[in-house]
Amino acid sequence: MKEGNLHHYIDIDGKGEFATLATNINGINEGFKQAVHNELKNERMKTELITNVSHDIRTPLTSLITYTDLLKTETNPEKMQEYIDILEQKSKRLEVLTDDLFAAAKASSGDIPVNFGEIDVVALINQGIGEVSEQISAKSLTFKFNYPEEKIYVIADGKLLWRSIENILSNVFNYALEGSRVYIDIINQNDNIQISFKNISKYELNITEDELMERFKRGDESRSSHGSGLGLAITQSLIENQNGTFEINIDGDLFKSTIYLPSSERENQLDIIS
Repeated sequence: MKEGNLHHYIDIDGKGEFATLATNINGINEGFKQAVHNELKNERMKTELITNVSHDIRTPLTSLITYTDLLKTETNPEKMQEYIDILEQKSKRLEVLTDDLFAAAKASSGDIPVNFGEIDVVALINQGIGEVSEQISAKSLTFKFNYPEEKIYVIADGKLLWRSIENILSNVFNYALEGSRVYIDIINQNDNIQISFKNISKYELNITEDELMERFKRGDESRSSHGSGLGLAITQSLIENQNGTFEINIDGDLFKSTIYLPSSERENQLDIIS
């Protein structure tokens, strides 16, 4: 094991102190193996992310170069306006890709300032739903927001939490079945607050949660959407930076995103105990 053979396993015979020591060494070895596996997996995904997003950046960049050259020699006003519209569209696409790539790198590295405070999560989501009302109407979606009567506060960074929720809503607008319902539920679990978003997918979800999350991390979804496909991966990193957890679940065509964040009640209790 010292020489790096993480596949070696000590055969344990008996129940003495050496058996206990051997069991502990085997446990340490398993931990190292898992850590190495996770690191290799992360490195592979980073490489794939760079490759895929580089491809996506090259596509609008090529269009920008091509239509700029065409614009230099074009004299027809209608054609010129058509080229300008395409240039504007491709430049906005390029802006989205670069912004999301930068956000993904920054969030995953943990190199992002987090300003914790007590956040009224119900008020935050209500305000957010109001801000995206036009997109809700455009997709003919019906939002059902369920939450307890009492005030619900989480310990989080308001700006980062809203960015996370915004990414989830963006995913809903891109992939939810038009004319369907979207459910947002807040559940007070005492120590933690659960915020879930449920929608019916317009695409068949014949994939596991782990595989789908890896695809989001690699940016594969950028091939079929206006975003970069990194939104949920960014959300996962942002929520983890706020001492929370984020997970996705698939049940048939039902897609569910869930945020878990520490409640202010738990933090207040810990302060009293300490």
